Amino acid sequence: MNIEQGIERSSRAESRRKGIFSRFFRNRKGTASIEFAILALPFFVVIFASLETFAAFYGDQLLANATETMARKVRTGQITFKQGKGTDLDEAQFRQAFCNEISVLMKCSPTEATKPSRFYLDVRAVTDLSKFPVEIPRQAGSKDIDTTDFKFAPGGPGSFNVVRAYYRWNVVTDLVRPFITNLRPAGASMPKDYLMVATATFRNESQ
Repeated sequence: MNIEQGIERSSRAESRRKGIFSRFFRNRKGTASIEFAILALPFFVVIFASLETFAAFYGDQLLANATETMARKVRTGQITFKQGKGTDLDEAQFRQAFCNEISVLMKCSPTEATKPSRFYLDVRAVTDLSKFPVEIPRQAGSKDIDTTDFKFAPGGPGSFNVVRAYYRWNVVTDLVRPFITNLRPAGASMPKDYLMVATATFRNESQ
């Protein structure tokens, strides 16, 4: 074999190698599947986070509407407390009626009416108008809600009242957790729940 033949053979071998690699890089079969596999997880995380954020804000509005509805029933005498009427409801009955108003999205547990775990109510008559509660009660040294002073004692005809409703919305998606959670239990390293708050103040009608 002379030098020219050797060079020609080497050149053909090099061309074949280049041909194999060029065909490999030109082959686009399965590209869409690979790209989808790479992008699917972050894509669905973003979609789920968006849906959860929408649901949380919808739940906020639902709680506000339910608070207005229950406050109106107290104001108009459709719901009374310890007045010896057929419209009298105790705390558990009132809580159950409130749970029914928000049940389209926020489910109360079977024991929620008698033993609050995620849904809290503070319903009371206010005799000193300068002392209407205006802040979310927080536990000392914590960002968690303090329910120790919550009551159920709406007044009679002509009384001034306040209805405050709180609901712990559990945030599932870590992507949105830092942005919408606002409850940090004592000892917890990061916020866990989004606290929904709704308040209604009113004066009962003279029945």
